[in-house]
Amino acid sequence: MNLQLLPTPASEDFALLDSGDGRKWERCGPYRFIRPEPQALWRPAGDHWPADGEFTGAAEEEGGGRWKLDTTLPPRWPIAQAGVRLWASPTPFRHLAFFPDMAPHWESLARIAGPGVRVLNLFGYTGVATLVAAAAGAEVVHVDASRKALEAARANADLAGLADRPIRWIMDDARKFAARERRRGRSYHAILLDPPKFGRGPDGEIWDLWTGLPGLIEDCAALLGSESRLLILTTYAVRLSALALLPLVSQATAGRRGHVQVGEMGLVEQARGLILPTAIFARWEA
Repeated sequence: MNLQLLPTPASEDFALLDSGDGRKWERCGPYRFIRPEPQALWRPAGDHWPADGEFTGAAEEEGGGRWKLDTTLPPRWPIAQAGVRLWASPTPFRHLAFFPDMAPHWESLARIAGPGVRVLNLFGYTGVATLVAAAAGAEVVHVDASRKALEAARANADLAGLADRPIRWIMDDARKFAARERRRGRSYHAILLDPPKFGRGPDGEIWDLWTGLPGLIEDCAALLGSESRLLILTTYAVRLSALALLPLVSQATAGRRGHVQVGEMGLVEQARGLILPTAIFARWEA
């Protein structure tokens, strides 16, 4: 078995310009930002990083730290990713309101999405995958426990001109929703899930990746029917190997046609071509 590497090169609206000394320098649309990056253990290519914003004080996803932003920076600005338009903005959790390293998975989704295809996007965040599927004509169920994330996703749909597409926006706990869909006998052609390490549902439900993921994957696998094509799991900021995802997803999809791949995702740095690791993934595809 070979671990797969899914590197994402620069695009017109996003680039990893340089990295090192625990930080990364990025371009997002016309603006440049510096953010913490614990995995950038090497020295940067250069020492001059002009930026419109810098996040300092915390390198982890759970919060803490703050942005220092140029006064001329707008609160949000339009960009394009995977052929759809969306709003980028500095968020309190140091993100820019989307994850550019998901591009290989957006491409996989776009290949199978189309009229009559049903897609479930769990932990859907600001909805780039949802919009990619909807733009191709698929019916999408977008689930997230955060009202703010759902509002941002709907704003992206408006910006992309996709607000009239068949998208169900649902604020719910992902585990509860998947379990209900399983009891109802529903099936989807494609399922994406991007769970955090820890989180809370809209009614105070506690999400813990270590205890919640096995059952959630089993429920998602049960939502795959005879015509299903794709299940993608990504995880960020966890002390977890991609090798651990292989038996998890393989057992859940046992007996189905198709195959499981696991590996790492990363961003290709423009300065030297280094690959900055960002996440691990497992993908079942038929």
